[in-house]
Amino acid sequence: MGMLWDDVVVIRQGRDPDEPCVVTVNCPDKAGLGCDLCRIILEFGLRITRADISTDGRWCYIVYWVVPHPSSLKVDWESLKTRLLSACPSFLFSYHFNQQSTSPSPPPIYLLKVWIIDQKGLLHDINEILCNLQLIIQRVKVMPTPDGRALDLFFITDGMELLHTKKRQDYVCEYLMDALGERCISSELQLAGPEYGHLQGFSSLPPAFAEELFSSELLDKVSVHPLSQDMTTLKKPTVMMDNSMSPAHSLLQIQCVDQKGLCYDIMRISKDSDIKVAYGRFSSSVKGFRNIELFVKQIDGEKIIDPESQKTLCSCLKEEMLHPLRVIIVNRGPDTELLVANPVELCGKGRPRVFYDVTLALKALGVFIFSAEVVRHSTQERQWEVYRFLLDESREFPLSSSQARSQIVDKVRRTLMGW
Repeated sequence: MGMLWDDVVVIRQGRDPDEPCVVTVNCPDKAGLGCDLCRIILEFGLRITRADISTDGRWCYIVYWVVPHPSSLKVDWESLKTRLLSACPSFLFSYHFNQQSTSPSPPPIYLLKVWIIDQKGLLHDINEILCNLQLIIQRVKVMPTPDGRALDLFFITDGMELLHTKKRQDYVCEYLMDALGERCISSELQLAGPEYGHLQGFSSLPPAFAEELFSSELLDKVSVHPLSQDMTTLKKPTVMMDNSMSPAHSLLQIQCVDQKGLCYDIMRISKDSDIKVAYGRFSSSVKGFRNIELFVKQIDGEKIIDPESQKTLCSCLKEEMLHPLRVIIVNRGPDTELLVANPVELCGKGRPRVFYDVTLALKALGVFIFSAEVVRHSTQERQWEVYRFLLDESREFPLSSSQARSQIVDKVRRTLMGW
């Protein structure tokens, strides 16, 4: 098509730190491409402040204006470009091939074993190192020992797709041990075996915990949750559908509170609902709120005419805009457990950087994590990724105090939502 591969993804960095970087993607279209691109951008700790999307079903042109989140790591722009390129269909193949080809096989899972001298905030420090190395955590199991040590098991995939090489494996272990210094006793990396298959099973959350975590009452509580000094209440999102604006597309108009991962959440819902976005604009945040306009079609190329289909899609979008993540604290016998849940895409991928954000929030509060794990839980509607953190009592945060518990939930939610 007379187009260079380097022109498929173009990143233009801002001239000063306050100016957004502009990411342009110009490539053949495929189902769910917008969701895949937004997920990668979120993995790199970037926030999409604006977006323009245009596609004719064969070729797409997407522009993202992105800024690093204040708590994010330094952005490796070259690696970001490489990852975005990997998500784009090759223009060397025909449109028919791209639409009919099967989904790529999932990346191999590797097991990283890290023996550490357990310390407050160390779990987040390890997570930050793994993010620097472009390693994506799929599951976690943290097992403390009575002598003050801990064995951390990280089941990971490699964004660079190089972990099958000994050079990359050795580099990861050496980098990790150098960064942790005396806090790290040993590290070992290998292809995950049967133990990962065991952890892939669904969790056995106690029914009372699951009911509280996934109940509609939790959404009602959050609807009056304070955000900041200039936003005293969380305005419920509005989602309207109009079929009179275009002869070929349905118009979705969304207004909601701005939050981290907003573009990803909307594109994820569209992808999982078999809704194709032909044109779209995510406007810049104004006083903490966003306006989004999307011209969409069903997978069969038709407008969304059926009232029940309209109602289902709008309800799903409203719920996800209001509360894309669930955060509660419960009693597990004499212990206190923090539960954080997020929906899983139909393809099986979870939301990026949840573990990073939760451990960052707990570290900032000075709350010690006694143990942690990431599991899957299934409800009637969908599959969820559930992060379970067993918290340790301290003088700063007596976990029996309702005020301390509310402070933990508030801090974790704000960090996850980018407020």
